[in-house]
Amino acid sequence: MTPHAEIRHPDGTEASTSEVLLVEPSTLSPARRMATTVLRSRELSIFLVLVAVTVVATLKNESFLFSADGWRNFWVNPSLLLLLAVGQAVVVITRNVDLSVGSVMALTAYLTGRLFIDQPGLPIVAVFAICILAGALLGLVNGMLVAYFNVPSLVITLGTLYIYRGIVLSWAGSDRINAGDLPSGFLALGNKAILTIPVLTIIAMAVLAAVGYYLYTARGGREFYAIGSDPDAAVLYGLDVRRRVLAAFVLSGALAGLVGVLYTARYGTVSSGVGSGIELQAVAAVVVGGVAIFGGSGTVWGAAIGAFLLVTINRALPSLGIEDFWQRAVVGVLILGAIVLDRLLANRQARKLAEAREMTT
Repeated sequence: MTPHAEIRHPDGTEASTSEVLLVEPSTLSPARRMATTVLRSRELSIFLVLVAVTVVATLKNESFLFSADGWRNFWVNPSLLLLLAVGQAVVVITRNVDLSVGSVMALTAYLTGRLFIDQPGLPIVAVFAICILAGALLGLVNGMLVAYFNVPSLVITLGTLYIYRGIVLSWAGSDRINAGDLPSGFLALGNKAILTIPVLTIIAMAVLAAVGYYLYTARGGREFYAIGSDPDAAVLYGLDVRRRVLAAFVLSGALAGLVGVLYTARYGTVSSGVGSGIELQAVAAVVVGGVAIFGGSGTVWGAAIGAFLLVTINRALPSLGIEDFWQRAVVGVLILGAIVLDRLLANRQARKLAEAREMTT
């Protein structure tokens, strides 16, 4: 018996594999289900676009990838945006958005420098812990306001974006943290590599793997998707929506805090303007990466590929002789295309589910 022999259309024709997946997914072997999922995933399409952009840029200029600086930049440049995109993706999956991550990043980047200057004997690990905790607390403020006061996250985080940025401007003023103020061991993190892969990238990939594994395997991770799909239904089902939304914002803030530390290690200088506008890049990476802006679907893997794609495009287009205006236009087209495609796929899936229900009644 074939995997879908028992499911037929009203006219007697056999149902397609996609329709079987809607009705009887357990009849397919695990290997076939995995292969079908991968081949139909948005992440694969985005990855192929990334490969195509990289290949074209490398053919135009071999040093884009096949040089010490080119190879290193390919990996290290997207790392900070990748971490912000991972936290942003979890927030967006819950049908929210966090626009304050750039300001949180700036605040913790300056905090990193001040800790090394004011507490010269403080271990590097302690600085990481303090800044991640500071970011988590700022994310907690966002989450509390969104989850417990029922104010739209767009409004809340737009407000805290300016509040946190104002704190940085007031604290730092015209002061600048320079590389000479930082320990050499700390600065080495920004340049060190293991088997040609930068340490910053390894850290980003480790965080990505941990968050992605949790979302995919843990019950709490699946609850984020349930909340984003239908918050009211999640409440009726008994899910603690407030706690999950709070956790999403805390994670986003903590990762922004981590990015602040890594930014300082990467560049060695910090001013009050650090991270300005990067929150929009994080949202763009999430959307381009296939995470539905209306919540409930997408993966952090897609958001990570989206971050790589945006940064690679920004590196590749100048080498291809494309003007700055068109560079920005390409990113805009990618965002609009991702949103339109998401809505088309969602409507198509809804139609298939409706047809599947009709066949089973």
